[in-house]
Amino acid sequence: MLNQTIISLGIFLAAAPETAPRPVPLTRPEMKRLIEDVKVRKPRIPMPQLTDADRQALGDRADDYEAVIRHRYTPWVETRRTPRASGPNVEQEPGMTLSYAFKTQLFWIVSRANNCQYCIGHQESKLLNAGLTEDQIAALDGDWSRHTPAEQAAFAFARKLSFQPYAIGDADIQSLRRFYTDLQILEMVISVSGNNVSNRWKEAVAVPQRKDEGGYSRNTDDLSLPRGTYLTPTSTSFEKLISNVAPIIFDTATGVPTRDTISRRPALESRTDVERALTQARSRTARLPLVEENQARTNFAGAAPEGPLPQWVRLLANFPREGTRHLNTIHLADEKSDLSPLLKGQLAWIVARQDGAWYAVGHAYKRLRDAGQTDEQIYALDGDWHEFSPRDQSLFTVARKLAASPVILTDADVANAVELAGPRDVVQSIHFTTSRSLFDRITEAAGLQLEN
Repeated sequence: MLNQTIISLGIFLAAAPETAPRPVPLTRPEMKRLIEDVKVRKPRIPMPQLTDADRQALGDRADDYEAVIRHRYTPWVETRRTPRASGPNVEQEPGMTLSYAFKTQLFWIVSRANNCQYCIGHQESKLLNAGLTEDQIAALDGDWSRHTPAEQAAFAFARKLSFQPYAIGDADIQSLRRFYTDLQILEMVISVSGNNVSNRWKEAVAVPQRKDEGGYSRNTDDLSLPRGTYLTPTSTSFEKLISNVAPIIFDTATGVPTRDTISRRPALESRTDVERALTQARSRTARLPLVEENQARTNFAGAAPEGPLPQWVRLLANFPREGTRHLNTIHLADEKSDLSPLLKGQLAWIVARQDGAWYAVGHAYKRLRDAGQTDEQIYALDGDWHEFSPRDQSLFTVARKLAASPVILTDADVANAVELAGPRDVVQSIHFTTSRSLFDRITEAAGLQLEN
């Protein structure tokens, strides 16, 4: 039995109802049309009224939708006037050896698998700036034969970790070891998991794309090439090529691919199967290297939590700079939001169950037990939620849909949650859910041993 959500592209483009998720474009021209459309989409969170102090703090970003809602509802997240340094010429953290262009290709594949049309657009621009041609980008979607076996293995892994995290196992990591070291695999896991955070945040709150985004690199001297639009020419060899990355379904009668948006996750396991899986997680051996505890504390320079370090912290300690950033993301989402400890535990459980992330399920279970929940109350989160309040149900729906696939969360889902829970709690629930999608993918790809 599978949970599924579908919507037709033709219906969406004719008159997109707020109950419909964004459709999946089959071809590159269709994809360009939809990512251009993101420039004019309606944000989902009502813009709050700003005080003079708010405007002074935000400066020239006081009219920027994303900056405003972060400033108002998640103030512990740094509101940057300029993006975090990135690009082909930015020096990487020591120990990280995968190239900027390669990781951006992975980000493009993640975004296509998640149907995050905002992020696809950004990666298009970044890849052009990194020197890739239009045809090289198009080949990411439909013709991996142009790439090396090592690249193809990484592309397939990035897609699976994004769209089917519950299916990642020993064989997936072993297949990458033919081409990459364990630290390169971990670098890939961390990068792809972070990409999934971006996809979920941008799509959940519906950040509009900048009007001047798209087109060819501004660094090129050829002024005849289009700029400021994603509606650029596509080579005839790629014009009708169907995506091999997007989660496409086929009409059962005709065998023709459809433009339906679909999320396909397995039915949740029974309580007996969950308990068995948690027992197995307590005895398994991590697939990727962990840093010894004292060295991990040294690497994190005071950022590590007190007490014995859990395996996920020791895993991130392999890359102190990037690891600290993700450690802070997870810690701040856990500690700084206004959501109750019980609600955060419930959301963590719902997301981890969707992802089939057993290490994360075990941590969520402990969190809920510490909040005073019985086993019956915990496993009720796997049910139809009829015993929960309408407010809680609306936030659970946001978390469950967002965990499964960024774009099956609809305008109507968010509007209902805003009405019942208020914009602050909705934004913070979205932010918390994105941090759990990071935690789930990193910890389960590494096959960490559950400590409790």
